[in-house]
Amino acid sequence: MSVGTVLDWLAAVALVAGALLSLVAGIGVLRFPDVLDRMHAATKPQVLGVLLLLVGLALRLRTTADLGMIVLVGVFQLATAPVAAQMIGRAAYRSGRVDRSLLDVDELAEPEPERRPRAGG
Repeated sequence: MSVGTVLDWLAAVALVAGALLSLVAGIGVLRFPDVLDRMHAATKPQVLGVLLLLVGLALRLRTTADLGMIVLVGVFQLATAPVAAQMIGRAAYRSGRVDRSLLDVDELAEPEPERRPRAGG
């Protein structure tokens, strides 16, 4: 068995695993009940799925120009997915689409005004 054959099999495994993770992310977006759960499904398994697809492509193509473009796509994916999820979560919170009773820590809540002691009392 040659090295090329082994790399092709590894690429196939990575491509199938990436496709399955992307499918699971899509199902999660459709099935999860609220915005925060959907946001989780849309970012974590989707990013890993895309990275596995890129690894599969890199193992299959094996040219320098293609590898450079694949690395750029991976870096862009890693840089933009968390920012997009943060913006979606913040917009959902501000529009009232997040059940605040489910949050352990509410860092976006308005601080309560300080109570001043009344004079003479």
